Amino acid sequence: MKHANKGLDLAKKLGISPHRGIEAVIKAQLISAIIREVEAKELTHVELSKKSKLPRSAVTGILSGSLQKVTIDRVLKLVEAVGLIPEIKLRRAA
Repeated sequence: MKHANKGLDLAKKLGISPHRGIEAVIKAQLISAIIREVEAKELTHVELSKKSKLPRSAVTGILSGSLQKVTIDRVLKLVEAVGLIPEIKLRRAA
């Protein structure tokens, strides 16, 4: 699984737990998809804030690349607000 390998590599490099590394990679990939949709639809941060029911400052922080205090819940609200549906694939660990 691509996400897991990147996440595990990241975790080793940063000295964090494997699940935190995987979570960071998943968040980053979701946020990249959100940014592409925001640009394609020419949405403002205010519009996205209203659609997602998140504070504008949170939207701006997330879209600016800050992963600090960014929960999966908030990212998924943005995913939904731009009209995307995430897919997750799992596999057994080797």
